[in-house]
Amino acid sequence: MGKFKLQSAMEYLMTYGWAILIIAVVLGALFGLGFFNSGFLTPKVGPGACQIYRPYGPGTSAHATAQGTCTNGEPQAVAEFSPLTNGNVLITGVPTSPDWTVMFWMFPKNPQGSSGVFSFGSTGNYIGFSGSTFGVNGVAGVSSVTSLYNTWSFVAVTYNGVSTAVYIDGAQTDGNAGSIGSGSNIYIGSIDGAGGDTFNGMISNVQYYNASLAPAEITAMYHSGIGVVPQLTNNLVGWWELNGNANDYSGNQQAGVSTAIVYTNSWESGYTAP
Repeated sequence: MGKFKLQSAMEYLMTYGWAILIIAVVLGALFGLGFFNSGFLTPKVGPGACQIYRPYGPGTSAHATAQGTCTNGEPQAVAEFSPLTNGNVLITGVPTSPDWTVMFWMFPKNPQGSSGVFSFGSTGNYIGFSGSTFGVNGVAGVSSVTSLYNTWSFVAVTYNGVSTAVYIDGAQTDGNAGSIGSGSNIYIGSIDGAGGDTFNGMISNVQYYNASLAPAEITAMYHSGIGVVPQLTNNLVGWWELNGNANDYSGNQQAGVSTAIVYTNSWESGYTAP
């Protein structure tokens, strides 16, 4: 009886052993690629799943509310920029403001030359890189940018009419670039749309407000993750998710025009939810 059971077990292994081995190899490869990481398993939100509704039309703030699936869900896609193509997103006719806040998520690739992540259309009004520095006009904010390369970071810059404050992952840095003003033309991923100043990497969820947000508000938005929904709808000027398109979901109808950029679904590497 024992000999029969042993023979049956050996026959079973011979019959199904290769299948089991193949399944084990495939599962190991998927784990190695990060397929079972939380970032891959997290349901992704499609473009425009959440939008700001303004009952009195674009440019008004009364009773502006977020509608749809507004759960801070991670995006299906992000915008990828390359200096080789001089890509950017241009938004024209944006209302100017004496006070403002800009925030976005970015994944800079290494190396990173002088480049703009967000610009008010000129070399003296941009947030981005200049050599080994990152900040406003590339000269303030973060003195060493090595830690920013090849990982996702949340960036917020506020201007109170006198000076700027730069925040990385919800914490204020020591940088202060002084006075800069807003402009009616906005470039995402470039300083002024010209060649040679294009950002090298990925950008997601760009939000622009006509108020200087408080540190606690910025920290709270960072902890909501890469898909954070705008919190101050009354002060929201523009919301470009870059989740497969350059549409404006702020309710102010200021869609961007994309030039030579790619919207990629492969963005999770380097991102850890706060």
